[in-house]
Amino acid sequence: MKYFKLNNGEKIPAISFGVYEIEPNETKEAVLKALDVGYRSIDNAQVYFNEKDVGQAIKESEISRDDVYLISKNWVSNAGYDKTIKAFNKTLEDLQTDYLDLFLIHQPFGDYYGSYRALQDLQKEGKILSIGVSNFNPDRLIDLVMNNDIVPQVNQVETSPFFQQHEAHEIMEKLGVRHQAWGPFSEGMDNLFKNPILTEIADKYSKSTGQVILRCLVDREIAFACRSVREERMRENIDIFDFKLSEEDIEKIKEIDTGESPFMDYTDPETVVDFNEEVI
Repeated sequence: MKYFKLNNGEKIPAISFGVYEIEPNETKEAVLKALDVGYRSIDNAQVYFNEKDVGQAIKESEISRDDVYLISKNWVSNAGYDKTIKAFNKTLEDLQTDYLDLFLIHQPFGDYYGSYRALQDLQKEGKILSIGVSNFNPDRLIDLVMNNDIVPQVNQVETSPFFQQHEAHEIMEKLGVRHQAWGPFSEGMDNLFKNPILTEIADKYSKSTGQVILRCLVDREIAFACRSVREERMRENIDIFDFKLSEEDIEKIKEIDTGESPFMDYTDPETVVDFNEEVI
């Protein structure tokens, strides 16, 4: 497994197994399967409603807790200093652990400044090894960095061939924040896996289009989380370290970039309302 160094000296695996939208009654089996295949990082969140199942899977596996990189995220309705501390402790209880490798603020809404103060204190106490944010656009990320003592170690944002985040990536690099991608496959929208540019590159390396997408992220020094409940796809997604894309390949993939999310606009007032109204 390849690892990327964070600004606090810790490391993050290049690949995490995501459990978003996996039903709780299917999560334990999926995580056990992923661990057996070779994944050593699990990307979770309070709002996924399956932290207990992830925790049980890790407990039942034969893998030491210290060998599993655990990520979770604090939801908007748990924003604020005191609520974040309480929610974090519940996350630890559900995951059956006494620390997290990485804990993120899930959305740039609510009292996330209070949440970030809580994360900084929890990190100083050793309960979180690395802290960060998720879905923070460059303006919000810069503002957070300028008004806090600790620079976030990670910003997990949507990053796919359709939305490659080149400008945001450059800003994260300048700030020393590690870019981690979610949604690298855009749920297969617009026939992504049959895109002619991707299929041409895939044929060149005798790889799948999905493997080319993920390898492109690694070659751009971007960690990522991806999800599948099918073992063959799990194996395929992790089997990306026996080839490397050329600079020409990466430039070619840039042609696919639309510069916009196919899912949502975080500056849309309706998006802000929706996320603030979702209480867990």
